[in-house]
Amino acid sequence: MDRGIGYWLTRRAQLTGDRVALVFEEQSWNYAALNREINLLAHGLRALGVCSGDRVAYLDLNHPRFLLTLFASAKLGAIFVPLNFRLTGPELGFIIGDAGVHTLVHDDAFARLIDEIRDDLPCRELVSPTPRHGVRGFDELLRDQRGEDLDTQIAPDDVAVIMYTSGTTGRPKGAMLSHGNILWNNINASLCYDTLHNDRTLVVAPLFHIGGLNVTTLNTFMHGGTVVLDRQFDPGRVLELIPRHHITTMFGVPAMFLFMSQHPAFEQADLSTIRTFICGGAPVPEALIRLYGVRGIAFAQGYGLTETSPFVTIVPNDRAAEKIGSAGTPPMFTDVALLDDEGRPVPTGERGEIVVRGPNVMKGYWNRPDATAEAIVDGWFHTGDVGVQDEDGYFYVVDRKKDMIISGGENIYPAEVEDCLYQHPGIAEVAVIGIPDPRWGELVRAVVVPRPGTALQESEIIEFTQGRLARYKQPRSVVFTDLLPRNPAGKVLKFELRERFGEQRPPGDAATPRTADAAEPTTR
Repeated sequence: MDRGIGYWLTRRAQLTGDRVALVFEEQSWNYAALNREINLLAHGLRALGVCSGDRVAYLDLNHPRFLLTLFASAKLGAIFVPLNFRLTGPELGFIIGDAGVHTLVHDDAFARLIDEIRDDLPCRELVSPTPRHGVRGFDELLRDQRGEDLDTQIAPDDVAVIMYTSGTTGRPKGAMLSHGNILWNNINASLCYDTLHNDRTLVVAPLFHIGGLNVTTLNTFMHGGTVVLDRQFDPGRVLELIPRHHITTMFGVPAMFLFMSQHPAFEQADLSTIRTFICGGAPVPEALIRLYGVRGIAFAQGYGLTETSPFVTIVPNDRAAEKIGSAGTPPMFTDVALLDDEGRPVPTGERGEIVVRGPNVMKGYWNRPDATAEAIVDGWFHTGDVGVQDEDGYFYVVDRKKDMIISGGENIYPAEVEDCLYQHPGIAEVAVIGIPDPRWGELVRAVVVPRPGTALQESEIIEFTQGRLARYKQPRSVVFTDLLPRNPAGKVLKFELRERFGEQRPPGDAATPRTADAAEPTTR
């Protein structure tokens, strides 16, 4: 069937046009109205010259314009590129340039940031709510356009979204997710945690993440439910929105549910409408499972990656307490295996790299055939994560071959942070590791070898990364050493660094205060 994800809204408008599709602050749209606005924007983008295969990027906090731009691009056969609003100008500039973005839609709040890098961008068109020199107004694109559906032929294998994920080489890579990848991910999800036509999902995780976009958001639209969208995560506001909108499902990372439980309003909050919380990004702590269990709420814990759209495994609600720490079992249409370094399956209970095969696995990395060939071998996507499988077939993620750090659900690759720190004139060598943290899961720590005769301060190193790295990637602590341990080939032995410096705070090392913005973890 040559119909992509944009067709979902076309068909929903025909089948359930009067149902409420989207709620944002004091506004709401039924499926007929939402589909009409999407069509207006699609015709407007086409008038700007956006054609099938062109890239359309979006930069903002969660907002209906994100969804309008996504579905309008899909109806044109264009490729949507969601941008992480936490990134710095140079980081955004690289992604926009790498994707070859034709049209960039951004909020007024990011106008200054975009203007600073405009001369380096390949974009033919810039669009924001408030027009300015060289930037069109968003509402202008909808004015005098037709509301009729487009009839673009889109194959399941056509790319719908390029979602950038940090790379181990220090540069982000764009995972190409096809229309078919997204559809099959949602079929898998629906068969595991039973999305319903009358679900009302609260979306506060950032939409530029695969978790925020494609765990409950797109799945709820496909089923004809209601998406209640908020700009960003705030624990008190979530506890207020759940009873106000009769929320039944919500996706989040463990830190989000932890912050909700620590809020003064938690004990008295009405959570009776919640059917399930879906959690990913890290294992849900046992204490948190039991705390919510007292309120009658179960967690559906999942494991996934951007490259798998994201669904790889899930722990069913009824086994969450029994299988604490598990990543779960694969869904109906996806295979998962554990392989040793020679590509052979490992026995039950032994460690191996987690590999994934199925219709939800990405086409590959944008403009990176080398990285694609390295990641997808004989149809199996190699995750770089190390896991074990128990006698019941449940997988457990126990290590990461690529040394990735996960902080508050954000993937942080040490190579990118190290590349930034090597630009400091006083640093001879540096290695970045993750250290455990009860709130965020992990924090970034830099292990630094100063240049001879150079006196460095922890605060100086941390300050150096400000403006160069997104805040969540910046080191929260720095330790100094005379030598980095290396193997005979010269590779830094990260496991030795974690053994020596991986505690929450090494003895005698002064603590670096961690300050939290009001909107953390989604704006850090």
